[in-house]
Amino acid sequence: MEEITINRIDGKLLAQMMISGANCLYNNKNTVDELNVFPVPDGDTGTNMSMTVTAMAKSLQELVTPSVTKVADAMSYATLRGARGNSGVILSQFFRGISKGLKGLDSCDAKQFALALTKGSDAAYKAVMKPTEGTILTVAREIGKAAVTKSLETDDVTAVLSYALNKGNKALEKTPEMLPALKKAGVVDAGGQGWIFFLQGALYYLENEKIIEANMPVEAKAQATAQSAVDTKNIKYMYCTEFIVEKSSKDVNTGNFRKAIETKGDCMLVIDDEDIVKVHIHTNNPGYVLEKAVLLGSLINIKIDNMKHQHESIISAEPEQAPAEKKPYAFVGICVGDGLVEIFKDLGIDKVIAGGQTMNPSTDDIINAVNQLNADTIFVFPNNKNIIMAANQAKEISDKNIVVIPTKTIPQCVSAMLAFSENKDAQKNENAMNKAINEIKSGQITFAVRDTQIDELEIKEGDILGMNENKITIAGHDTKEVLFSLIDEMSDDDSEFITVYYGEDISKENAEEVLSELEDKFPDCEISVKYGGQALYSYIISVE
Repeated sequence: MEEITINRIDGKLLAQMMISGANCLYNNKNTVDELNVFPVPDGDTGTNMSMTVTAMAKSLQELVTPSVTKVADAMSYATLRGARGNSGVILSQFFRGISKGLKGLDSCDAKQFALALTKGSDAAYKAVMKPTEGTILTVAREIGKAAVTKSLETDDVTAVLSYALNKGNKALEKTPEMLPALKKAGVVDAGGQGWIFFLQGALYYLENEKIIEANMPVEAKAQATAQSAVDTKNIKYMYCTEFIVEKSSKDVNTGNFRKAIETKGDCMLVIDDEDIVKVHIHTNNPGYVLEKAVLLGSLINIKIDNMKHQHESIISAEPEQAPAEKKPYAFVGICVGDGLVEIFKDLGIDKVIAGGQTMNPSTDDIINAVNQLNADTIFVFPNNKNIIMAANQAKEISDKNIVVIPTKTIPQCVSAMLAFSENKDAQKNENAMNKAINEIKSGQITFAVRDTQIDELEIKEGDILGMNENKITIAGHDTKEVLFSLIDEMSDDDSEFITVYYGEDISKENAEEVLSELEDKFPDCEISVKYGGQALYSYIISVE
């Protein structure tokens, strides 16, 4: 095949590169998942990264004759909203930085593209509170540096990206030397590998002028059937209106704009991002919204869909059922398991998002849940360390007053809700909740999905694992034995309450046996065993 030389990237080419990259990552998501060092069944780095870029690819496919800056804006917007898990949120920051690096360009050359890659790396580093070397951050930084170096020697974008990827692979190979956990497991960093896969897909398009096809299951027919059952008469606001405002100056008042349009529709989102403002609203008067937006600056990427004729938008466009009167407080919690959902509702959580281990909800999922609540302050409980970043990102881009309580476990969420008081103001409740989550001990019983070694603990695939907080401390072969050993480890003379939530793989009879034995073993503690129905985790334990 004759070598293709490309000296400039236009919007169409950039979009096709990104779609090919997204599909390549999607096709290799299981490989990335399998690189996760932690042996519990939460290895979802590849899944979260692929779902984040798949949202971007879908957005890019809908663009018509785009410029580079329009493609970059769409990349940033889609990944910001579609980000799932820590890896997805970090990835969205890469695209946010790349977008800023390509801002205002109809097309770009090799040097501009290389510089945009470095800006993506810089943005991701800034987004992580404590950056760790030996991760995707290291790999992306080396790719950006190599791209800039090569762009000083050649104007060929293909040559620049190929050289940068070669350097990125070498950086990826060195990640086990930077992180002992990777070296012990004999793997490279999962996030770094995911970024390599993405850029390999982009390079494939440059070299072959073909988009890598995604190996996705076909589910369109079932979806269309479900959508056709929706009564479009229930749509309150007909026009889904989206656009970007290029600010006339950085000092324009977006607050006045928000107030002007908030009564004209629902599902409103106004994101003020330095030089631009991203707007989304469902309204019956898009002309009024655009008229007010013009006061902020120039309008680009205007997209107005009649939702009665857009079946793929029907589900997300259903009118929100907000309470008639605004409440002082509302709550959003994330969990999986029908028993846990009922427990959350009994505690007063208004909106439960299905998710947790292996199924991290996106930033957009959290925003959509929040938008269905009408309250002065909305508390969000992520209940998983891998969802906290997405929740904080939702807080940043939402117009609602969101307070994220950084719960990493189900017991922490329960403890936080019990600490809440209607009679306290928002700040005092936030303080009380944060104090409560630090005073409760959480444990989990699951199984090993691979052989590994953690500290002095030798773990074999299929072993039953006991996790004290998020650290594996016990490995055995009998679920009940590991459970009791873990509770022994978690409890002390000051412990008063032990609560166990049993999962979908545990029978009611087995749960009743656990209750009886715990009552005998811990006569001075109040014991509760409740049905949680969660998958993958046989038991979730709280000790306080």
